[in-house]
Amino acid sequence: MAGIYIHVPFCKTRCIYCDFYTRTDMSPKHNYVSAVCREMELRKHYISNEIVKTIYFGGGTPSQLSYGDFQRIFDTIRANFTVASDAEITMEANPDDLDTKYLETLRRLPFNRLSIGIQSFDDNELKFLKRRHSAERAIDAVSLCKSSGYNNISIDLMYGLPNQTMDIWQRNLEQAINLNVQHISSYHLIYEQGTRLYRLFKLGDVKPVDEDLSVQMFSAMIDSLSAAGFQHYEISNFARNGLYSKHNSSYWLGEKYLGLGPAAHSFDGHNRAWNIPSISKYVEAIGQANPAIETECLDKNTSYNDFILTGMRTMWGVDLVVMESRFGTSMKDYCMKNVQKYINQGFVTNNDNVLKLTREGIFISDGIMSDLMWVE
Repeated sequence: MAGIYIHVPFCKTRCIYCDFYTRTDMSPKHNYVSAVCREMELRKHYISNEIVKTIYFGGGTPSQLSYGDFQRIFDTIRANFTVASDAEITMEANPDDLDTKYLETLRRLPFNRLSIGIQSFDDNELKFLKRRHSAERAIDAVSLCKSSGYNNISIDLMYGLPNQTMDIWQRNLEQAINLNVQHISSYHLIYEQGTRLYRLFKLGDVKPVDEDLSVQMFSAMIDSLSAAGFQHYEISNFARNGLYSKHNSSYWLGEKYLGLGPAAHSFDGHNRAWNIPSISKYVEAIGQANPAIETECLDKNTSYNDFILTGMRTMWGVDLVVMESRFGTSMKDYCMKNVQKYINQGFVTNNDNVLKLTREGIFISDGIMSDLMWVE
């Protein structure tokens, strides 16, 4: 089983914190869609003819594509891949795009999961982030999606914003819970180089939230969402009724996926690959039947580190039997030697040869994973 990721590099406006490859110029859209369809034909063997169990349109803002754009892409997927009858098919969307008319067109397409980039229910925070929707519009969009028949909805939230207080964050959590969605992803604001937010930070115009307050916010999120019936299945992700993101879970579980579109990443089970982050160069290369792709051949040490990094983030943890079979006894012994102190301190459990973070361990997860990684 494998996944397909399609990167849609278009946005109406650019958010202050975003470092993904996106453009606000929509004029190359037709050529982009044609190139994505052609790339499927050129690279369909990348995932070894495995059945596709997840399809994920990410961005950027996939909800900037039209019904016709999606139809061309889905037709090409069906012509080149075998898609499971119960495949999870996700579209990321901006609340501002999800009006009644657009949702009517979406219902004619195979999407069965929506991931809505809300980020906050506080209008001042939304203005600071340069989001183009209001809190009211976000709430209305979720309601419209439900009334349109979608019953697998995820929303994104962001915490640790400058000037964000615990009261604001708690209200955001309460509103998110009241929407009664099936999945919530929540990430701490990161000051990525090259973004407008980073420039404001370097100029001293914004100040990161205090670290102690960040920890309190993260703790409040775990408590609030757990009490509301969400399962904390990955450090930044919570799901009700087992409705995890199957696509993102495939990344954490080391499964194959094919990334299509400029800047999209792929993994064939052994090596990583990524497309050039340029619409024009991507389209030109695909037109010449010679995709502009860089690759990284993963050696045993790098694969082991990936195994630690992805596994320890999740409720499924790191299976020591699988580790030994893939990487050998010496690496398993290395892992056990370094993890033992965390087990003794109650930050990690080892049950049935599976290492998992405890609730306390989640708060120092970066340090734990760093200590378990192989250093040459």
